[in-house]
Amino acid sequence: MKVSNKTLLGSLPHLRASFRGTNLAQKYAGDKPPLRSELFSRDQMEQHGKILAASHKLSPGHAPDQLLTRLSENEDVMISARNLLTQAIKTDRRITPAGEWLLDNFYLIEEQIRTARRHLPKGYSR
Repeated sequence: MKVSNKTLLGSLPHLRASFRGTNLAQKYAGDKPPLRSELFSRDQMEQHGKILAASHKLSPGHAPDQLLTRLSENEDVMISARNLLTQAIKTDRRITPAGEWLLDNFYLIEEQIRTARRHLPKGYSR
């Protein structure tokens, strides 16, 4: 399926409007933008890893248990994305190959979420 930039840009206002209604746009607006720079060489990746490792500090005490909470939040985002894609298809709008992949494989994502919930106890992150 060929998707033009016009098709993608034309769907952005619709997606933004859909996210506004669910408050997802504000919730994830502070997230860092995706990486768009060139790939690191082996040596650059090693150096970057050392810099990142040196910048991490252990904090005393226990961090709040957020693993299953984040899993639920991510599930909600994935379901919202699936619903938007399904709605787009029903109205004869084009979707990207990544959107097609998500719709075709959503059952696998749901299965992994169920598996994680079943096998990870509530205090797993601690």
